[in-house]
Amino acid sequence: MSQTTNCISVLLTIVFCCCGCTAGTGGNATQNGSQTSASAAGELKYKVPAGWITEPPASSMRVAQYKLPKVEGDGEDAGLVLYFFGSGQGGSVSDNVDRWVNQMQQSDGKSSKDKARIETLTVNGLKVTTVDVSGTYTAQMSPGSDKHYNNSNYRLRAAVIETPKGNYFAKLIGPEKTVGRWEQSFTEYLRSFEFK
Repeated sequence: MSQTTNCISVLLTIVFCCCGCTAGTGGNATQNGSQTSASAAGELKYKVPAGWITEPPASSMRVAQYKLPKVEGDGEDAGLVLYFFGSGQGGSVSDNVDRWVNQMQQSDGKSSKDKARIETLTVNGLKVTTVDVSGTYTAQMSPGSDKHYNNSNYRLRAAVIETPKGNYFAKLIGPEKTVGRWEQSFTEYLRSFEFK
């Protein structure tokens, strides 16, 4: 009898411990689960246009990297990088738009903001803000570097893609004619974005 009582006590203790653990885990899972479903469940999916050459990403912050071959007369290929810095990382939409616009200088000294075309569209339920601006590309050669590009007749096409996981950033930069050659495929690339 006492053995049976002891067994029942042990079983009840185990059941209560398991229930307590499960309840605790359930609470955290619910909290983390809502964060996961709101910020990390799924990935950005897209179609790579024909003619783009996939390159190995140069850093872990680069989700993907492509070379867009130059047109005749241009000295360099264009390049496109898709970035993801993490949930809540990488700055706001407006910060990135301003930074991209300020990476281009105008030969007449006017503000690139006056020349930039900034648009917002919805793609498969995702808000996408795009930038299109031409001029002399003067961005830093690497983050924190005091060396800058000085590439005239360049064009920058870029986009912030807002997803439940966080913002992705696509940046296409290259000689103006070459970027023009790939403009339609860049638009198709943006319109293929889905988060699932």
